Amino acid sequence: MSLDDLNREQKRHLKKMGALDEKGKVQKAPRQQPKKKQDRVGPVQYLREVRDEMRKVAWPQRPAIVRYSIVVLITVIVYTSVVGGLDYLFGSFAEWFYST
Repeated sequence: MSLDDLNREQKRHLKKMGALDEKGKVQKAPRQQPKKKQDRVGPVQYLREVRDEMRKVAWPQRPAIVRYSIVVLITVIVYTSVVGGLDYLFGSFAEWFYST
């Protein structure tokens, strides 16, 4: 594919991206430099930033936590009893089926 195959919009886009120079000739994009170690932060700075972000979190109040905990416990009890009941029924059926 040559530059003659491209329309004006495509050429403008390539020029904006830096793939074409002012005369419309193809130029190589500059090579990206690898990330330097200096961009990283130390453990103290990291923990400070984590603490700052955690302060921004909207934490639930105690009544909401109690309500959610009760819902979770009831759900666990219900599902445990359903699975236990099914296990008992299938175990009884298997015992009856293989005993005869």
